[in-house]
Amino acid sequence: MNSRTVLSSDDISRAITRIAHEILEANNSLQKKSHQNLVILGIPTRGVQLAKRISNAIKKAEPDADVQDMLGRLDITMHRDDLSKRSAVSLTPTEIPKQGIEDRLVVLVDDVLFSGRTIRAALDALGEYGRPRAVRLAVLVDRGHRELPIRADFVGKNLPTSREERIQVQLLEVDGSDSVVIQS
Repeated sequence: MNSRTVLSSDDISRAITRIAHEILEANNSLQKKSHQNLVILGIPTRGVQLAKRISNAIKKAEPDADVQDMLGRLDITMHRDDLSKRSAVSLTPTEIPKQGIEDRLVVLVDDVLFSGRTIRAALDALGEYGRPRAVRLAVLVDRGHRELPIRADFVGKNLPTSREERIQVQLLEVDGSDSVVIQS
C-alpha cells in the first residue's frame, strides 16, 4: 500500500487557526462579540480533539471567550444508518455545554467529510438536545464523494481522492503525532 503525507503538523495547526478565525468571522455578523452564543461540538473520535483545538484557537483570538461554555462532544452512534454493517461500537458520552444549544450557533466538527452520512447522523442526534439558531460544519479534510446533499462551511483542506484511496488523519492526542496521509 502506497501512502503520502498531504498535511504535516504545521499544516494542521495553520488549518485549525484559519478555521477558528473563519468561525469567528461568520458568527461576528450575528453577535456583538463573535464568540457569544457559539457552541463547538466534536464528533468522536478525532472530531472531539479538533473541536478542542479550534476552541483553544478561538480563546487565543478572543481572550474573554469561555471555552467551558462553548465546547462539547456529540455521540452519533445510535443515529448511524450503517449500524448493522459495522462491528460493535461503544457509545461515548455526549457533552453539551450547560447553557445548551437552544438559539445558539452550533458548529459540528469532524476530521474527514466523505459521503455525508456521519453528518446526517450528527444532525439527527443534535435534534435531541434542542433547536440551534443555525448549524455549521467544520472539517479538517473534505475529500468529496458525497452521497447526501451536505457540504462543509469551514474546511482545512480539500483533497480530491478516488473512492479506493483512504484518508488517515492522525492527531497527537489519539495517535501520538499530527499528520494527514492518503493511502492508495
